[in-house]
Amino acid sequence: MIRFGVIGTNFITDAFLEATNGIEDFSLTAVYSRTEERAKEFSEKYQVPFTFTSIEELAQSNELDAVYIASPTSFHASQAIILLNHGKHVLCEKPIASNSRELKEMIQAAKDNKVLLMEALKSGFLPSFSSIRENLHKIGLVRRYFASYCQYSSRYDAYKEGTILNAFKPEFSNGSIMDIGVYCVYPMVQLFGKPDLIKASGLMLESGADGEGSILAHYKDMEGMVMFSKITDSYIPSEIQGENGSILIDRISVPEKVEIHYRDGTVEDISIYPEHHTMYYEAKEFIELIKSGSLESNVNTYENSISVMEILDEARNQMGVVFPADR
Repeated sequence: MIRFGVIGTNFITDAFLEATNGIEDFSLTAVYSRTEERAKEFSEKYQVPFTFTSIEELAQSNELDAVYIASPTSFHASQAIILLNHGKHVLCEKPIASNSRELKEMIQAAKDNKVLLMEALKSGFLPSFSSIRENLHKIGLVRRYFASYCQYSSRYDAYKEGTILNAFKPEFSNGSIMDIGVYCVYPMVQLFGKPDLIKASGLMLESGADGEGSILAHYKDMEGMVMFSKITDSYIPSEIQGENGSILIDRISVPEKVEIHYRDGTVEDISIYPEHHTMYYEAKEFIELIKSGSLESNVNTYENSISVMEILDEARNQMGVVFPADR
């Protein structure tokens, strides 16, 4: 049994706990919140025996083995490093850090203390993504990767009325590229590696966060095109174009329906629909890695996470998105 603590008492943590319901080796024993009131409220909701309002006390506790971090991105590195330095395994929500400097410090702490650190980006663990990887050769030489994830945020309505919530505050290392764009960039890196160079542009909001943007990635034999937004919706699928056909992906963030459209007009459905909650697979992988003594995921590898973060760093630099964490 792996005893978990959770940091963050929001809807993401609720989804994570719903996903782990079907995992026998998962046990929730502790919850951290900045306020005692919220920690108690959340602990009563899930019948959690231990509550903490101090990260240091959480890290020092003998009542847990691992921690799931779902706090705002700007807190990820500092919280994770304290936990890692006290021998706790860490599953950290995407994006795993504010920038690549923070991420490298987190990885070093994990290595120094011989514990597991993994980015909680779920798409690579889903059955249909495995199917994409296994069937990629069928479309021949890949020439273009195109990913679109544009989802109008309900918090943008508040923004337009003059209330700036966390989703659009640079001090929390938030914005469209971090919240949404990472879902497009990560699969590109997992499938094709880090590009040789990128060009990025975006629409900046007065708060200093980006509302939407795009990235053009150059590879030796192909290009990657990524669109992301928190201020508009998009309904087009993502696509991997090869010389023999194209793979159409319904949602790049949570791929389910996936088809190969061949040049001769035939269509092959290679979908593998998930049997569990979409966050189940990353949680299951994380627990299995701990049980086996593994110190790194072979899906969300350190190399992948660093490459993605370096792309986000460069894209933000070109777009003019600066976080306090960068200074």
